[in-house]
Amino acid sequence: MEYGVLGVVVPLLGCLLSPASSTRPECSIMQEIEEERSQCLAELVGDNQTSGCRRQWDNITCWPEAEVGEVVVRPCPKYFRFLTTFLGNVTRNCTSQGWTDVYPAPYAIACGYDSNSTPGEEQTAFYGTVKTGYTIGHTLSLIALTAAMIILCLFRKLHCTRNYIHMHLFMSFIMRAIAVFIKDVILFESGESEHCFVSSVGCKAMMVFFQYCVMANFFWLLVEGLYLHTLLVISFFSERKYFWWYILIGWGAPSVFITAWTIVRIYFFDVGCWEEVVESPFWWIIKTPILVSILVNFILFICIIRILVQKLHSPDVGHNETSQYSRLAKSTLLLIPLFGIHYIMFAFFPDNFKAEVKLVFELVVGSFQGFVVAVLYCFLNGEVQAELKRKWRRWHLERFLGSDMKYHHPSLGSNGTNFSTQISMLTKCSPKTRRCSGFQAEFSLV
Repeated sequence: MEYGVLGVVVPLLGCLLSPASSTRPECSIMQEIEEERSQCLAELVGDNQTSGCRRQWDNITCWPEAEVGEVVVRPCPKYFRFLTTFLGNVTRNCTSQGWTDVYPAPYAIACGYDSNSTPGEEQTAFYGTVKTGYTIGHTLSLIALTAAMIILCLFRKLHCTRNYIHMHLFMSFIMRAIAVFIKDVILFESGESEHCFVSSVGCKAMMVFFQYCVMANFFWLLVEGLYLHTLLVISFFSERKYFWWYILIGWGAPSVFITAWTIVRIYFFDVGCWEEVVESPFWWIIKTPILVSILVNFILFICIIRILVQKLHSPDVGHNETSQYSRLAKSTLLLIPLFGIHYIMFAFFPDNFKAEVKLVFELVVGSFQGFVVAVLYCFLNGEVQAELKRKWRRWHLERFLGSDMKYHHPSLGSNGTNFSTQISMLTKCSPKTRRCSGFQAEFSLV
């Protein structure tokens, strides 16, 4: 009775919600219905009524026991809130022959669903655009971050604490992008619906990996903020000692929270593929650390800006130093907002507050974050550009001198100078391209 309405509602919700949520919409609906069915059947076991109409589950709504002649009014099923803001009521009469049919019928009409007025096509187009946007963003980020990682790994002169931290941040972005792609394929493109109630270990492991990558990315953004703030506040500190603390914060802390969340899900909420996060109270095990990292990074951002303003207006700062601090201020203003500062706009609002705008900021804008960080931290970095130019000149000189030696056949032993020494002397950096000081190098970001 009326079960066919699910054939209309579920596919529509699949179009509306699947690109924007980590939960397959049909699973959300079916799990919600299953919970109500289980509760209704459990209460039916203890129902001792012998006259009138007994408690009944009609595949959508649970009808309580009633006496003959009684009119029972029930609210519309909860999942209609996805389709309409008007949630009406459905009614049935208890007669001597049993329950009458639902009226007004069918459920869809009684609950305010109108296929002509529901903005299904517009919302489908919007969510499709969002999915396309974050797919493009993560793809560009993955390509740019991989190239940046290769550059920083290959050139020994770029190996330092500052770049090691950047490399860990790049890796967290890479892992997050890969996790998003895997999640989308498994949850939205595999076509399997069995995981709504019984899921494989692999599906759950994928969700654990996805949640770990997301949290690790937020924590490495926090590490970048902590490192930059430490450079400004502490004149001399052991970078090696601090670096291991940064490793523990970036990779270790997310492991603790994700492990706790996994254990809780196994023993207390082992439902589906663990993609249900917003509706679960255990979601706060993951959400709270992320919110704290966003808040701390925002506070660090304010503190850094305050320190820079004080330094720029100090009468003891000379002209040259002022120029350096101006570059520092510009670099900080460009980079710190990329450390997740845009997340502060919606971090502490309810999940349904300005949902469409929030999706654009967190999914689309957030997906391009890795690309922009790779450009600012690597491709526009003065040291990286100088090293690439030096390698390029060295390669050209090797080709030129190598071809010249083919024709002249010089004796390396007779002139007392070997070929590699000549190349090294010819390709030395000029004093202008060398780092002026350790402090300036730490902030030559753009």
